[in-house]
Amino acid sequence: MERKYRQRGYQEYEKTEKEKGREQRPAQGHPRLDRLGPRTPRMVGTVVRARCANCGHVLAPTVDLNGQCPRCGFELHSCKQCVHFDSSARFECTQPIPERIPRKDARNECTFFEFRMTVEKDTAPTSPAPSLSGLGSLSPQDARKAFEDLFKK
Repeated sequence: MERKYRQRGYQEYEKTEKEKGREQRPAQGHPRLDRLGPRTPRMVGTVVRARCANCGHVLAPTVDLNGQCPRCGFELHSCKQCVHFDSSARFECTQPIPERIPRKDARNECTFFEFRMTVEKDTAPTSPAPSLSGLGSLSPQDARKAFEDLFKK
């Protein structure tokens, strides 16, 4: 008799020896891989960069952190460039400073200053993109030949 519901406890009956042996048999071979699902994506690498808090310009590793941003002239040794800068904290700093620094974008001599470095996804292309200047030298025959070679058997 075929059971309508297959959960345990519903119309329990003694299984035949054949059914018991089938359940206890160990699996043979390798587990089957799911080939229909999506492939695992290539993971994008990360890179640690220093950016200007004013204009967002990526600062070179050789730039002097006591100087100014080469693009906009923003002071790099200021509260806005610091790791401890937090606008919701007391005196807008997470460190115990004795008094508030009024201008957060001006140069200061804070002893707790640490330059803010951000971890970003590395979106740089792995191979250089072809330059558009070289495309003008191609003739229509070259393009047609390249297209035909693509689908040649």
